[in-house]
Amino acid sequence: MDWSLVFGNAAAELISPTTAAYALAAIGLAVHFGYTGLLNFGQAAFMAIGAYGFAVSVLNFGLSFWQAIAVAMILSIVFALILGIPTLRLRSDYLAIVTIASAEILRYIVSTTSLKDLTGGSGGLSGFSQEFYSINPFAEGNYLFWPFDVTEKELWVRVFGWSLVALATILVLLMMRSPWGRVVKSIREDEDAVRSLGKNVYAYKMQSLILGGALGTLAGIVFVLPRSVQPGNYVTGLTFFIWTIMLLGGAATIFGPIVGSMIFWVLLSLTEGVLQGLVNMGVITFLTTDQIGPVRFILIGLGLMALVVFRPQGIFGNKKELQFNV
Repeated sequence: MDWSLVFGNAAAELISPTTAAYALAAIGLAVHFGYTGLLNFGQAAFMAIGAYGFAVSVLNFGLSFWQAIAVAMILSIVFALILGIPTLRLRSDYLAIVTIASAEILRYIVSTTSLKDLTGGSGGLSGFSQEFYSINPFAEGNYLFWPFDVTEKELWVRVFGWSLVALATILVLLMMRSPWGRVVKSIREDEDAVRSLGKNVYAYKMQSLILGGALGTLAGIVFVLPRSVQPGNYVTGLTFFIWTIMLLGGAATIFGPIVGSMIFWVLLSLTEGVLQGLVNMGVITFLTTDQIGPVRFILIGLGLMALVVFRPQGIFGNKKELQFNV
């Protein structure tokens, strides 16, 4: 087994566009749950809105790259209002029910055959990234920084995606250190106490839902730039992957979602490579190559169970803060 190839492929996931997209979505989820206490189980819906809002705007309406991003963000705000208006005045579990249902409803809507001309139906959409690549500042060729051997297009996607992650991290850091951030964290601890001080809890929750959803929308755009838009990517499992990443790094932390995303995807790649090599060498005889995919998720799940038992606050989380969290 070529260990250098296995570890190289795993290390390459550290800065892959997928890792950046999941980190960005996890930062948005941290705003919802980690800082405000909102149980959002539909972050996949915000990513789908970003992906489809961007792709449809480019392909069907001929909008520019930046205009398409603006349209996706507007759709994200509208979607957050639709979710938040009937639920944010109620207990947090109502928001959880509504968000997980709305994500599935949205996925079925975009995959229906009646909207095939607009959304591509079950076949999805492709060919919407030409303008993005046309503004690529990097010269044509391969860029080798072991273990990262990428083309100019692949490098541009990574630079763009991780730049958004950096900007989102700075934004959340500044907002959570501001008076607004102190209020939303107080809402997480005891919203009745915050309400008794004259603060509009509903308005702060709505603002948090919009902010975290907007970051999820940007994550959806980054996720599809190097690939096509497929409705099957936005199943409930996507949201639970994002939850796993957020909890792995620490729910109410700045860098937790980023490190959590890196660890999650590196471990997935590493376990797949190791299992594939051991099966090919005949060391493992009770597995076939088709079974490696599910088995790696089982192994990652066992590791996360151990993490929850021995360090429930995550890698960067504060255990004292966790005791008061929802």
